[in-house]
Amino acid sequence: MKGTAPRPQREDDMADKPRHPRMMMGSQIIIESLEILGVDVVFGLPGGAIMPTYDPLMDSAKVRHILVRHEQGAGHAAEGYAVATGKVGVCMATSGPGATNLVTPLYDAYLDSVPMVAITGQVGSSLIGTDGFQEADIRGITMPITKHNFLVTRAEDIPLAMSEAFHIASTGRPGPVLVDITKDAQTAVVPFTWPKQHDLPGYKPTTRPHSRQIKEAADLIRAAHRPVLYVGGGVAKADAANELARLVALTGIPVTTTLMARDVFPATHPLALGMPGMHGAVAAVGALQRADLLVAVGARFDDRVTGRLDTFAPGAKVIHADIDPAEIGKNRHADVPIVGDAKLTLTRLAESLEGKDLPDISSWVRQLQRMKQIYKPSWEEAPEGEISPQHVIQRIGALAPQDTVFVTGVGQHQMWASHLLPHDQPRSWLTSGGAGTMGYCIPAALGAKIGRPESTVWGIDGDGCFQMTNQELVTAALNGAPVKIAIINNNVLGMVRQWQNLFFDSRFSHTDLHSDRLPDFVKLAEAMGCAAFRVTDPDKVDEAITAANEINDRPVVVEFVVHTDAMVWPMVASGASNDDIKIARDLAPDWGDAGDDGACANENDSDD
Repeated sequence: MKGTAPRPQREDDMADKPRHPRMMMGSQIIIESLEILGVDVVFGLPGGAIMPTYDPLMDSAKVRHILVRHEQGAGHAAEGYAVATGKVGVCMATSGPGATNLVTPLYDAYLDSVPMVAITGQVGSSLIGTDGFQEADIRGITMPITKHNFLVTRAEDIPLAMSEAFHIASTGRPGPVLVDITKDAQTAVVPFTWPKQHDLPGYKPTTRPHSRQIKEAADLIRAAHRPVLYVGGGVAKADAANELARLVALTGIPVTTTLMARDVFPATHPLALGMPGMHGAVAAVGALQRADLLVAVGARFDDRVTGRLDTFAPGAKVIHADIDPAEIGKNRHADVPIVGDAKLTLTRLAESLEGKDLPDISSWVRQLQRMKQIYKPSWEEAPEGEISPQHVIQRIGALAPQDTVFVTGVGQHQMWASHLLPHDQPRSWLTSGGAGTMGYCIPAALGAKIGRPESTVWGIDGDGCFQMTNQELVTAALNGAPVKIAIINNNVLGMVRQWQNLFFDSRFSHTDLHSDRLPDFVKLAEAMGCAAFRVTDPDKVDEAITAANEINDRPVVVEFVVHTDAMVWPMVASGASNDDIKIARDLAPDWGDAGDDGACANENDSDD
């Protein structure tokens, strides 16, 4: 039956003409469903239980398939595609180990609220529960780390499952959805009818904020003298950068942006305080600690931001707006809870404050701006002749084209990138936040480049992260995705080594990767179809970055051999109070430096 049936042009065509449905194989229905849902790219790797679906996929003129080298790469590429474009990312794998290789990216997408649909093949329905070859209960395995998942055993149920999966993944709080389809459901021939409506009685996300809560929030803002906007990844997922900018322009409230929201408010704006938390900017951390009001939008009050929770923002009332009601009050009591979409919430807040008298918070803003200036990102220079990793990352940001999408791995380079790269355009910052997944960078950069081929994509990776998923550079080379990857090679697992240095008496247990000897990153990258070069001279950094920017016919890998013992500062030790932030080893900021009225002073500073 391959290729025999004409394909509908619009979703309504199937919903409005059910009288004479066409007979189709379940595998054809899967591909037809993807086309109706507007999917243009699928990242995947075929195998036995999904093979029936790969056959009609070959005939699709609308869905492009990117053959990855590992299923984890497919999942992270789908994530990168989703974050960079705002669309649902799609990945596909076979049963058993193929499906279980998707667990890490599903978990990553779940914690970072990334809209993604994973389609997996499953053994025939008669084999389920028999420990058949390559059988795995992937639905059970992924239930805690997906927004929802389906096991489809009948071909006629495929259209509804696919439609509902995409609806769930992309609405409310976005997240990953798994659709596991048995092999016999893929090969059965049934009438194809596209569903007119979903059957999701328990799924009705609240998007419109309640007017009473908006009014109460506006009243708190009008009464506050030291307010701070605590902006999380939910604002990025809602494409609410413009609405945030409007509220800030109206109120003059300073802004902290979490790791997942670095690109929703320009870092160059005078009211931008930077990233809060464990490795946050001093001004951002200090602002939250000394605020009398937190306006939290799309943020989770997670431990990396709050530090020791019972000491976090002790004098602040809290407005907490989130589309997921489960987040509100989970970690911190909300004086005004607002359930709703971030874009609508910010719009309604601005409307409610328009034309109203607002307090004079200029003294508070000046104090924070002084803190921002005094404790702006800086670093200790590397020993003579060595390269500072921070310098490399800053220069990549300075020399990259304006439309560049930046992607990172996880660790020290991730924190430096958050502080030192230019963050001025929405959907230009991709990183693994909640999960902290090493190996995220290269496949996510691939997905971003496939989704936005006109944009430059720079991946900033560590030598440890790079060795986990570098095989996807082959995928990039073969699929015309000329990503640019900077390896910040300090020869060690840098963040773990930093903790060993600070908290384990410099006992560096098994964190030396010996990356100065093996592998030869340049030869490895060249073998995978990339242009590649190594930089060991500090004076050659700009030259190498410029050369990489000019190569657009293949991926580029630039290995920067950097100082091993560079550390990420500022830092709040795990489990400590944010008041104990350090700007270097045993060195705390002087909160009194910024205040002319003592509002930023810290009564505990006598211990420092």
